[in-house]
Amino acid sequence: MRAVLLTKFGGPEALEFRENVPVPVPVEGEVRLRVGATALNNTDVWTREGAYGSNVEDGAQTGWRREEFAFPRIQGADVVGHIDMVGAGVPASRVGERVIVDPMIYQGGERELVDTDYLGSERDGGFAEFVTVPAMNAHAVHSTLSDAELATFPTAYATAMRMLNRARVTRDEQILITGASGGVGSALVQLARVRGAAVVAVASRAKAEQVRQLGAHTVIPRDVVDIADALGGKVDVVADVVGGSAFGSLLNALRPLGRYVVAGAIAGPEVTADLRTIYLNQLEVIGSSFGSHGDFADVVALVERGDIKPLLSATYPLSELAAAQAAFVGKEFVGKIVVTS
Repeated sequence: MRAVLLTKFGGPEALEFRENVPVPVPVEGEVRLRVGATALNNTDVWTREGAYGSNVEDGAQTGWRREEFAFPRIQGADVVGHIDMVGAGVPASRVGERVIVDPMIYQGGERELVDTDYLGSERDGGFAEFVTVPAMNAHAVHSTLSDAELATFPTAYATAMRMLNRARVTRDEQILITGASGGVGSALVQLARVRGAAVVAVASRAKAEQVRQLGAHTVIPRDVVDIADALGGKVDVVADVVGGSAFGSLLNALRPLGRYVVAGAIAGPEVTADLRTIYLNQLEVIGSSFGSHGDFADVVALVERGDIKPLLSATYPLSELAAAQAAFVGKEFVGKIVVTS
């Protein structure tokens, strides 16, 4: 089959397009998909670069679990396609199903999310013509959306759903969302709106109108130095995927007893803050990461009801994955970039 293999840590040259990769065969409890489309995520790029680092070794290159990474690897977590083969124990009637894949490979409770396998990281993913996944991770989906449109949802929206759940966001609360034009950020805007929360978004001036159309009540320009001052008030929740130098200002934007939830650090993982702001205002600082199986099922239900819409920015053929990643890193888009097989 055709596939793109990540062969080492590095730049785009670490991605090799091949046409003679063995087709995977599903084992017991698995299904095989003929891939229709797979979306890109920050994890793809950060893993390729080995950018997750280590808390015990300076300069270490690792995958998202911050441990040794196995090469070669077919990346790609957000997969949509049709089941064309099933392994032992899976009903043959599932062949032909159109499915969207939950990329978190774990069983049991949510505690396992901190060291779960992630499709395209600990096992081969969807930047290929075929991929195998546990049958329970392949959700039948009934939608008029294209494969490329459906592929915009899995990681970003499940991650956003988990952030909102962990921060206990409810109707009529006000939430400040950073990185609001990106995959997780734009998902947060839509999902918070569905909950009835009032959304204040942080985005570039060029993308402000698109973010408003997603449901943001107010958009603060990304280049504002003091977000708390620009807000002109306080919010109940901050949902942050950016990190970096804005961290202290974001904490200052919270009301007493407010909640700060973080699931990304694209502006830098090392931050500074005044701890007095946290303990005197009795703030909660909440870490969040990938969505649970329950979060993912809730996202699929919203998709099928049409409560959230896909934000498909561009599609690339599989053979141009390196170019797609370059465009992804450039961040000159709103929503998601998708590779079609």
